[in-house]
Amino acid sequence: MRVDGLLMILALFLMGGCASTSPMVAPNETKMTLGTAQKSITKGMDQAEVASSMGSPNIVTRDKSGNETWVYDKISSEVSYSTSEAYGSLLLIGGSTNKGYSSASQKTLTIVIKFDENMLVDTFTYHSSRF
Repeated sequence: MRVDGLLMILALFLMGGCASTSPMVAPNETKMTLGTAQKSITKGMDQAEVASSMGSPNIVTRDKSGNETWVYDKISSEVSYSTSEAYGSLLLIGGSTNKGYSSASQKTLTIVIKFDENMLVDTFTYHSSRF
C-alpha cells in the first residue's frame, strides 16, 4: 500500500467530529432596525429624507385632513440548524452517530410616521417584539 493511501486512511480514522451552524438570511434584505429608525428619524424631516434613510414604506394612508401616515412593517425569521457528527473505525468495522438541533425565532418591527400639512414628520412611534 502506498504512503498516500495510508495517510488518507489514517486521516479518516482520526476525524472525530464536525459541527456547523448556519443562519438562513434572505439575499439583498435591507437592514431596517429600531436603532436605525431612532437615530435617523426626527421631527421636522421631510418625506424625501425619511424615504432616503428608511426606504419605501409598506403602507401609506391619508387622513381626512389630507395628512399622510407612513407605516413600515417588518417581520423577520431566523432559523438555524446545527449538526454534530462523530465517526469511528476499527479496521473495517465502524459506526457513526448524527445529532442535530434546530431553533427558530421571529422579530417584528412596526414604525408609524405621521406627517403634517407641510409633509414634514410630525410624530414617530414604533413597536418591536421578539418571540
